[in-house]
Amino acid sequence: MSQDVHVLIPNALRSQAGNLSSVSVQATSIRDALDALCTQFPELKARLFKDGQQLNRFVNVYLNDEDIRFLKHLDTEIHGGDEISIVPAIAGG
Repeated sequence: MSQDVHVLIPNALRSQAGNLSSVSVQATSIRDALDALCTQFPELKARLFKDGQQLNRFVNVYLNDEDIRFLKHLDTEIHGGDEISIVPAIAGG
């Protein structure tokens, strides 16, 4: 059953997400949540995914402050009230 989850949108991606800082979506997994987000804001898909299926390597996603790479990645289950944070990696020297 889909649950309402809160997705935080970073400054770098807000112009592709209607200038919103957060969006609520209904989903059962991280993949479902990001798909729902990209359906609502199609311009985000190219920024988040490299082939439509895998996250770009410079995009980090956290579920309640836990990196999904250490959970079940995009297949990580989510529950009502969870918070998903999208964090673009920052390079510099």
